[in-house]
Amino acid sequence: MGKQNIGTINALVRITCGLFFLTYGAVRLTKRPWNQSYWVVIIASAMKIAEGIVRYCPVTDVWQSQTKSSDQNQSADF
Repeated sequence: MGKQNIGTINALVRITCGLFFLTYGAVRLTKRPWNQSYWVVIIASAMKIAEGIVRYCPVTDVWQSQTKSSDQNQSADF
């Protein structure tokens, strides 16, 4: 795993929103167990909680590496 790439405030927001949507998905799933779309909400929420706890987001890491490589390519053109 790479180094931490999100800040403290970002991590707290991810944890808070993740817990909210995890609860939302779980409550909705208990009322409508045949609706499988709530599992997507639960899994995505759990992923956001984990990202907030470890302060590492793989999507942010890829985005930052793509931005750095495109900046280097543009500076080499000049």
